[in-house]
Amino acid sequence: MLSQTAIWIIFGLGVCLSLFLDLFVFHKKAEEPSFGRSLKDVVFYLVLAALFGVFLAYERGGEAGTLFLTGFLVELSLSFDNIFVMALVFSSLHIPKKYHHRVLFFGILGAVVFRAIMIFLGVQIIERFHFVLYVFSVFLVFTGIKMIFSKPHEEGKITDSRLYRFLSRKLRMVRTLNGEHFIIRRRGIWFATPLLMALIIVEFMDVVFAVDSIPAIFLITQDTLIVYTSNIFAILGLRAKYFLLSSATTSFPYLKNAISVILIFIGLKIFAPVFGFHVTPTVSLIVTGTLLGIGILGSVVKKRLIHD
Repeated sequence: MLSQTAIWIIFGLGVCLSLFLDLFVFHKKAEEPSFGRSLKDVVFYLVLAALFGVFLAYERGGEAGTLFLTGFLVELSLSFDNIFVMALVFSSLHIPKKYHHRVLFFGILGAVVFRAIMIFLGVQIIERFHFVLYVFSVFLVFTGIKMIFSKPHEEGKITDSRLYRFLSRKLRMVRTLNGEHFIIRRRGIWFATPLLMALIIVEFMDVVFAVDSIPAIFLITQDTLIVYTSNIFAILGLRAKYFLLSSATTSFPYLKNAISVILIFIGLKIFAPVFGFHVTPTVSLIVTGTLLGIGILGSVVKKRLIHD
């Protein structure tokens, strides 16, 4: 059996290799990925996550593999809101589709770093103050209930947000694009381009969404390796999912309800032993996968009935 350090090294090398291939082999040119290319990318990252889950199960036992896959599914489902925000950022800033991949690639690099910081801080806090898990539970239940009764996303403009106005005041920015550059130099002065503005907003929003997703995975397991790897594997495929499912929030109207119930289930799971129940990792995986499947399948059926 490999040591914990060896598993971390294998994971790190795998992530670096996949990112290298993504930027320098598969997407060297600034162009909008085709549907077929995006589908292949999504399948690639799903298979990569599944293989890592099998690898963990082999090295650390079936429970570790099951916890990883459960965490991965939860993080994957919670990332759909990120897709909506990405689409809103690009449309508001008039970023051509051929530059979306570049912005999202570097956005994911930043997310890998920021989520590592948040997760390792979370581990330290939980080790010292175990009651924080119950705070996470209440927070997730509240979030899930709020999602059920919240209205669907209303189209707006990022340029009307406080974040955009703040950045506009602090950054020396040009209003037009200059190819795929994030910053340009004119008359000896450095200026930010709309691509950099888009990158900063996407990065900031990922941190905001992590406030929901990270407590969810901590309630599944407090194993740092599983928490971080499931987060990162879900993020790695986010860019490909964006191009494939940028209209996911409207194409799958029942998905939000399924995610809401998943959050409530995870939040309440910690209280199950009080009533004499023990929710095993396998049960968590089955419930999470089933709810996601119902949400997606129900949405597809509804869409077909409407068109028929």
